[in-house]
Amino acid sequence: MNNYIKIKNLTKKYEKNKTIKVLNDISFNFEPGKTYSITGPSGSGKSTLLNLLSLIDNPTSGTIEINSNKIKLNNKVENDLIRAKKIGIIYQDKNLLSDFTALENVYLPNLLVSKEKQKSLDLAKKLIKNVGMSSRINHFPNELSGGENQRIAIARALINDPDIILADEPTGSLDSDNAKLIFKILFNLKNKNRIIIFATHNRYFANMADCKIMMNDGNIQIINAAI
Repeated sequence: MNNYIKIKNLTKKYEKNKTIKVLNDISFNFEPGKTYSITGPSGSGKSTLLNLLSLIDNPTSGTIEINSNKIKLNNKVENDLIRAKKIGIIYQDKNLLSDFTALENVYLPNLLVSKEKQKSLDLAKKLIKNVGMSSRINHFPNELSGGENQRIAIARALINDPDIILADEPTGSLDSDNAKLIFKILFNLKNKNRIIIFATHNRYFANMADCKIMMNDGNIQIINAAI
């Protein structure tokens, strides 16, 4: 199952008063069992690339393959299903539903796929326990600290046992101790069948990855290859 994600000649442009090219004809293969960090200045294209890999956004040109299947970029229903089953996303601002408890935030994505509420609840409770949040299971996001919310967000991202985990500056708003805890949890999720890709401004965390990708002006440079 090599080259689980393959991107080829990806370009992303925005048309406003003038053409803004965010990604510049980039190609790369992401292999299972590896962790990848993406670094670069603000505006270099890190979040744009993650949005394309998550199938939330479409490239202007180029192709994306997941597990040797070429993604039909305009098939929103199919891509939403691929995202739900194969991709777990962790955002910088956690992106939890404010009117739902920690437990509800975690189990709902699985309920949408499995349609089995008790199974979803049991799995969510196990994942919440794994990130050390069992005592806060019935609390709402505004009752949790930033680090606690991010641990719940990680549990939510794992609920459908994704092959791909994408994290966009997952510790950008956290203090040093909480940031280290979140990355410890993130790297413990590594297994031979999973790809973990994260964007960060933190050099220490970036250096922990198997492969470091530097982005600048929409181009990529591979700092060290995953081995």
